[in-house]
Amino acid sequence: MTNMAFQKSERKKSRLRLALTGPSGSGKTYSALLIAKGIGGKTAVVDTEKGSASLYTHLTDFDVLELTPPYSPERFIEAVDAAAKAGYQILIIDSITHEWSGVGGSLELVDEIARSKYKGKSWSAWNEITPRHRKFLDALLSAPLHIIATMRSKTETAQTEENGRKKVVKLGMKAEQRESSEYEFTTVLDIVHDGHYAVASKDRTGLFTDKDPKPITVETGRTILAWLNAGVERAPAPAASAPPPPTEAKVPPASPPPAAAAPPVEASSAPSESEPFPDEEVKDLITDAQVKKIQTLFTSLGIKDREMKRSWVKSCLGLTILNSIKDLMKNEASRVIDSLELEEQKKGAA
Repeated sequence: MTNMAFQKSERKKSRLRLALTGPSGSGKTYSALLIAKGIGGKTAVVDTEKGSASLYTHLTDFDVLELTPPYSPERFIEAVDAAAKAGYQILIIDSITHEWSGVGGSLELVDEIARSKYKGKSWSAWNEITPRHRKFLDALLSAPLHIIATMRSKTETAQTEENGRKKVVKLGMKAEQRESSEYEFTTVLDIVHDGHYAVASKDRTGLFTDKDPKPITVETGRTILAWLNAGVERAPAPAASAPPPPTEAKVPPASPPPAAAAPPVEASSAPSESEPFPDEEVKDLITDAQVKKIQTLFTSLGIKDREMKRSWVKSCLGLTILNSIKDLMKNEASRVIDSLELEEQKKGAA
């Protein structure tokens, strides 16, 4: 049986896991290179944006790998492994949107597998693609170097009025990656097109939370580096110990007579500290509105059988067991809704 022991929590020195999101032209590549320059170290760039990174060679020294289609999860994993083996300290992936929606990316693979193996039923194909996509995210998290990943945002334009004159501005929208992918990063900075200001939509460092938006500079990288190095050193993995030498078998001493049984202790009526209070709420569960939305989308797609619905949801989320849709968390329900809406769009376009 494995020995489990708790110990005092300490923040360890860590490696950067940063995502920069924004519409085309917002400055994601430029900002990533400035942060890398501020951190310092041998830098590599995986460029899926047709050589855009090489336009900024004046900013800092870096090596580039121009990744071409197909943009399968395995090709990105191979690029991350190559950077680690080559001894780079910083890896910029510009962008990981292609792994999701690019040529040969996860969405396209789902369509291909669905047509070739499952008579067009994409929920069965997701059962194959979800583990492959998960391995890609795991490769980013476990890589022994700093990771800066860019993600495109779905671009939306809006008409605004300034000094009595109307003008059209670009707005950054939802990042083009699988729902909840942003949860894997330590910090996510959304860069707006107008002024290239960065706003934190997620920040575990506290460096950007409740701060005025400002453009990213080299100093941003230096500030991040100071935070990464503020923790204690990580302890090295323990070396495997040699097995103890065999010992001679010994005859155990005679057991003493059994002691008298202790008197029974009356059960306390006080509640256990480990038990939840009766009025304690379970937070972040799927909402009634989400349940209704999922059922409506299933009906729209012609999926009425309860077991088929559960199978679809399990394939979408990579689950092996699901008793009811009402057991899902809010973020999981959002992922299901996004996938169902995507299927509905494809059905309408067919």
